[in-house]
Amino acid sequence: VVFEKVELGDMTEEIKNRLIELANKYEVSEFVNEDPSQFLRWYADVKDVEIASFIAAMLSFGNRKQFIPKIKFIFELADKSGGIYKWIKACKFRDDFACFDLNKKFYRFYSYADMICFFEEINCILEKADSFGKFFAEKVRAKLNDGEEINLGWIISEGFEKSSIVPKGKNCANKRVHMFLRWMVRQNSPVDLGLWKWFNSCDLIIPLDTHVLQEAAKLGLIPEKSTASLKTAKLITEKLKGIWADDPCKGDFALFGLGISE
Repeated sequence: VVFEKVELGDMTEEIKNRLIELANKYEVSEFVNEDPSQFLRWYADVKDVEIASFIAAMLSFGNRKQFIPKIKFIFELADKSGGIYKWIKACKFRDDFACFDLNKKFYRFYSYADMICFFEEINCILEKADSFGKFFAEKVRAKLNDGEEINLGWIISEGFEKSSIVPKGKNCANKRVHMFLRWMVRQNSPVDLGLWKWFNSCDLIIPLDTHVLQEAAKLGLIPEKSTASLKTAKLITEKLKGIWADDPCKGDFALFGLGISE
């Protein structure tokens, strides 16, 4: 696919139409087959789904052939105790992970000890609220009442002070967190679940990874030397609102599709 070179910030009708075509092509139920979004439907109960989706999102980096079996391992372990919600709530992960060398790497640079710390913080959230979603919904309401700026990605990261697995930093693109939010918030999608109806899809930020960054730069939506930062993610999101004003993260499928098609 070759597009006419445009000045920074411009988007021709050709580009807009192509992105719409690609988004419609790739946002289909078959998309989940090889994607980490396949884990959104591992469970039926919302309490399980929220936690399973978050764990899946946090481990979704690197090679899919490596991280997908790791995510499955956790859920299959949890299912022996009645599902991921009960497993976390009853701290069964402590016993199940105790048989491993805690200093050994579970996946990439995260050890079994890192995973336990991660699960402990999810457990702390569930001790304070009935579900993962309700905990963060209350956080958002509190900030709105105080007149504070709302960035749900930041709010979630702040809920995990100790865990190195959850990305942090107010300048960080937080790709995995924003991918999780896309799953939870976007409505009427064959891929995303739209469970969190208390948050608006127009306020989502695109999950920014290397592929999205490269394709956005090729289209002239961002400067060529842009880095994978929150500023860049917000800029791409604003540009995509020129096509999908109320649902800019639909453009995530388009930019993904553009990378694949080329």
